[in-house]
Amino acid sequence: RGAAVLAVGVAFFLAELGDKTMLATITLDTRVGWFGTWVGSTLGMVAADALAIAAGSLLGRRLPERAIRYGAAAAFLVFGVLLVLEGAGVL
Repeated sequence: RGAAVLAVGVAFFLAELGDKTMLATITLDTRVGWFGTWVGSTLGMVAADALAIAAGSLLGRRLPERAIRYGAAAAFLVFGVLLVLEGAGVL
């Protein structure tokens, strides 16, 4: 159980490193101060995560696992193709 928590934490940290939210938080910190920025960004992330967890829980109860799996695969495929096309300068 501890290894799973550590793996998720490390994966989340690496995935979020250098994203727009982090850069916005750093900018706010230089203007407003670290404590308010820390509290606000933490509450914002908790609220966003809670919404995602609630939506996932609701969909998980209402949709069959196979539909969720295929839907997630299709979404990743579409976004992957869009990113490749954007990177190639087509979009």
